[in-house]
Amino acid sequence: CEDKYHNVPGAKEHTYSIQTIDQSRHTYNKLNNLGAGATVGIVGAGLSGVELASELRESRADLNIILFDRGELILSSFPKRLSLYVQKWFEENDVKIINCANITKVEEGVVYNHDDAIEAEVIVWTAGIQPSKVVREMDVEKDAQGRVVLTPHHNLPGNEHVYVVGDCASLPHAPSAQLAEAQAEQIVQSLQKRWKNEPLPEAYPQF
Repeated sequence: CEDKYHNVPGAKEHTYSIQTIDQSRHTYNKLNNLGAGATVGIVGAGLSGVELASELRESRADLNIILFDRGELILSSFPKRLSLYVQKWFEENDVKIINCANITKVEEGVVYNHDDAIEAEVIVWTAGIQPSKVVREMDVEKDAQGRVVLTPHHNLPGNEHVYVVGDCASLPHAPSAQLAEAQAEQIVQSLQKRWKNEPLPEAYPQF
């Protein structure tokens, strides 16, 4: 997948990413070289933002961490009990959470929330993803997020030779590596059935 910047001016130019291995290494080096007392702003409190904030807090207790979330509660696509648990952990571990955030602009070392400037030595963008360019340009049915609509066996409708896995697939759950792995296991079962000319199961168990 690729980062989705929601047309926020300066977001692509002035933030760091963790969407590819190379980007993650670059971001890691930048964060690791920060001096004590530096501020890190993380825009987006879904899975990626929450994981980055928690790992950073546990490895760098000397940093100030601000997590910007557009919802009233972090991890909004997950059960409220989980969101409250994680938010409480952040509060207890001095990670500042700004809920109901609206990032309107990003400049070098400055993120604007509702047009209020907040300084940070490093700003990491985890506020949304989109399918990779090759998938965005495919002439197939997609959902509102641009992800490819699939059959229950994870192939394109009408084409049993093309499968779509992970962040580019239209699935009823928040994108994650665990979800992609579970989906891949089901695809293996579909392929094995097809190679043996055996009937496919009508449906697979829920993830």
